[in-house]
Amino acid sequence: MADENEEEKKPGIVGKIVKLLTRLVMAAVLLGAGFAGGWFYFANPMSPAQSALSLLAPEPVDETAEGEGEGEGDGEPARIPREMPETPLFVTSYYQMDEALTTNLHNSRQYLQIGVGMSTQYGEQVTANVETHKVAIRSDILGVMSNFTEEQVAGADGRTELASAIKDTVNHRLEQLEGFGGVEDVFFTSFVLQ
Repeated sequence: MADENEEEKKPGIVGKIVKLLTRLVMAAVLLGAGFAGGWFYFANPMSPAQSALSLLAPEPVDETAEGEGEGEGDGEPARIPREMPETPLFVTSYYQMDEALTTNLHNSRQYLQIGVGMSTQYGEQVTANVETHKVAIRSDILGVMSNFTEEQVAGADGRTELASAIKDTVNHRLEQLEGFGGVEDVFFTSFVLQ
């Protein structure tokens, strides 16, 4: 009696094959749906940059065709295509120092605290170099800051001069250590004079 119950509970070879075929069909359906979704999502043959440029520059209008769409025949002015700039556009990478830099100013009891950010269009290698040598760069920036007086940094021109001096110092340090500077601009993310 126990043997009959066990035989009824165990599926036969046909049941196993049906179960296996069902699983294979389900896997094929899911795989096909995944491929179809991927093809639909990635079917655009243009890169994102080409898509953006095609939005900026409309397609040229055939001015020889008369009476079709927009043109002089309709009393509307003809579309003039925009010219694309000859100079290539570069990607700007930014790097921001983690902590604000604080030092006293030259011949003053005032302190200057700044947050420093830098930009480059020479790629991620420059920002990686700044990150690698940030201890030396922080020290150099503090030295530059302490050479400025309170009157020099109080105005916009003084801040521009300080940013330029920091940029030159950072590039000099990177040239010594890596053979290439690459920092093109310095920004103050915070500027506190106390």
